[in-house]
Amino acid sequence: MSNPVFSQRERNIIILLIVLTLGGILLYATRGIFGAFLGALVMYILFRKLNFLFIEKWRWPKPLAAVIIIILSIFIIVLPFVGIGSMLVRKALELQENPAWIKQVIDAINQFAGDKLGKPDLLQEQLESSAAYLGKLLTTVLGGAANVFLEVTVMYFILYFLFVNYQAFENGILYYLPFDEEQAVVFSSELKNITYSNILGQSIIAIVQGGCLAIGFVIFDVGDPLFWGVICAILSFIPLLGPPLIFVPAVLVLFSQGNSWQALGLLVWGFGLVITIDNVLRFIISKKVGNIHPLITVIGVIIGLPLFGLMGLVYGPLLLAYFLIAVKVYKANKRLSLQKEQLKGNKD
Repeated sequence: MSNPVFSQRERNIIILLIVLTLGGILLYATRGIFGAFLGALVMYILFRKLNFLFIEKWRWPKPLAAVIIIILSIFIIVLPFVGIGSMLVRKALELQENPAWIKQVIDAINQFAGDKLGKPDLLQEQLESSAAYLGKLLTTVLGGAANVFLEVTVMYFILYFLFVNYQAFENGILYYLPFDEEQAVVFSSELKNITYSNILGQSIIAIVQGGCLAIGFVIFDVGDPLFWGVICAILSFIPLLGPPLIFVPAVLVLFSQGNSWQALGLLVWGFGLVITIDNVLRFIISKKVGNIHPLITVIGVIIGLPLFGLMGLVYGPLLLAYFLIAVKVYKANKRLSLQKEQLKGNKD
């Protein structure tokens, strides 16, 4: 027997409020591992075709296919990041034990700025103006790094069940998306392309730029080419702005040491090759799979670092790009609905 106190509409509103309230509580409770959910989605998109191949073509059991893909992804993605992280930690410990090296670099740049630019405290002023922001950013990144193991574990736990239950997962997404079938296909296609562009495309750009800068450091006799090449590869996720943060200070140090031709050579190498190859590769990738505008990438990095720590270099731009795709599909869906209403009105 129906409840006479509330109408059907009122009961629906109450149920919706309960759902929204519980959903808000769950989102707040899982905010610390939100990166794991986003990472599982990204990994699913990247390895989705391989999962189909194993299960539908080769007829492998679903759990076996999921485990093989997870092991493969660990070797391809996780272990290189572990190696890079350990190298950065070792270098940070070396710098901590030898702070005179940092002071020498700062003094050399300040000396060059004083002689050539008339601003002997140029670097000190810049450091003081940005110290608070960089300190907060570094704390955020290190704090995020402390939770990496937990996030990776949760990510793979979620990913396993996504691969095993891929049909139910994709059918559920299509069912709950507020788009018709055509728009849902467009949304999923753009989601796939933008993920490939940012993860695979940007990784290729980062490796190439880091390798080019390391070669330049070898040619022009700058120390630690491998280390600075890796740093350049990481900063390459910030388009156009990242690599100059490495080679421009190196150029100033070379100038201050009297190595003018090496400094000029590295400057030309940096802007002529390292930066240019970024633009060339981005053009090629945008033609093949998709493109994330550099402005979206920069804003995404600024948003992503406080949310996800170091992985915000990847997740931030992706999250912003996903949002813009959803807005784009919503506008297209709304325009289609208006056209259908107009056609219906004309017929009436």
